[in-house]
Amino acid sequence: MLLQLVQTINAYLSDYVLVILLIVVGLWYTVKTRFVQIRFFPEGIKSVFGNISLNGKKHESGMSSFQALATAIAAQVGTGNIVGASGAILTGGPGAIFWMWVIAFFGMATIYAEAVLAQKTRIKHKDGSILGGPVYYITTAFKGSFGRFLAGFFAVAIILALGFFGCMVQSNSIGSTFQTAFGVPSWIVGIVLVVICAVIFIGGMNRLASVTEKIVPIMAVIFIIGGIVVLIARITYIPATFAMIFRYAFTPQAIIGGSFGMAKTAVSQGAKRGLFSNEAGMGSTPHAHAQANVKSPHEQGVVAMVGVFIDTFIVLTLNALVIISTLYTADGVLANGYSQSSVNAAGEAIVKSNLAQTAFSTVFGQGFGSAFVAVCLFFFAFSTVLSWNMFGKINVIYLFGQKAVRVYEVIALVFIFLGTLASSPPTTLYGSSPTCSTS
Repeated sequence: MLLQLVQTINAYLSDYVLVILLIVVGLWYTVKTRFVQIRFFPEGIKSVFGNISLNGKKHESGMSSFQALATAIAAQVGTGNIVGASGAILTGGPGAIFWMWVIAFFGMATIYAEAVLAQKTRIKHKDGSILGGPVYYITTAFKGSFGRFLAGFFAVAIILALGFFGCMVQSNSIGSTFQTAFGVPSWIVGIVLVVICAVIFIGGMNRLASVTEKIVPIMAVIFIIGGIVVLIARITYIPATFAMIFRYAFTPQAIIGGSFGMAKTAVSQGAKRGLFSNEAGMGSTPHAHAQANVKSPHEQGVVAMVGVFIDTFIVLTLNALVIISTLYTADGVLANGYSQSSVNAAGEAIVKSNLAQTAFSTVFGQGFGSAFVAVCLFFFAFSTVLSWNMFGKINVIYLFGQKAVRVYEVIALVFIFLGTLASSPPTTLYGSSPTCSTS
């Protein structure tokens, strides 16, 4: 009974409220900033790639602009780019990717505002430490008990959703994909992951910034090269792939079955999976952007926009193109939609691995394809765990003070380990309803 109630509320919030808020808020910021994501995009690109470094200097307080961006991208580029995009395509059809693009375009304006607000309201303590994020600009905008209530509610939500349960989801993805690709028991992966994370957590924000600025560029390049290789091998199917994305954005029922109500599924999947991927409007990445040492808040705002662009329009889109061009085009196992015959052909492979592993394996072969996705997913999810832990830590300090940090870190490590032990139901393509579902 309780589960049904939660599922009903969740469906209502994600299918209607979330979609409306994301688009309306993003559109509002787009208009108020006079399309900042277009006008200042070249400036953002220049700032990011003009300052890229794998060995940035240690700062007495805060981070360099690139370190802050790397930490933000580490949070953004996680399982949402691989598993989340796969789930969106399975549930909403290839057209869900179109709605991810729409959400990301308006989200670039939203995240610009988030980064600017985080910079303007951040607090620098006497010891040089910098704290900033939504709790600080919430209490700046809303004075008194109401503002404190909103900030407190947000802080608790971030600690639970990202610091504990979110990191649990990320570690679960690492454990399951490594077990699938290499046969390594997930509990062993969990122990190794906990040890590595503990070393980084103990080192504080400086060590985290040093790690993320190295991991993020490397992991992005590896995944991009692998994706490009697959797309070159499937180059004759690329036009059809883009055509499917645009066509099924409005008529997804043609491939996933059902009524015209399925169009809502494509939109809602694109919106909620898009939010989980790029986190624009979620209030997470402003914690990282508040740490940046820049001359003006605007400088970090335009850099933050590039983070969303890299996350959605490059990494996530590349993964989506690989999946659609290998599985949904003429010779793909899902070329005829989610008919029973197509599902029977694809079901066994997809249950044994995730959709991305199945897609990459069509070109790389089963062994290397699964291993490639597992390694990429490890870097994506691991870097997300580091950033999300930091975001939760900042809110723990806001609520309970510096003394509570060690307790928080120990609890977070327990959740990370438990995540690798947890099991999730297998992905299904066909069931009682014509719409596929994913865990």
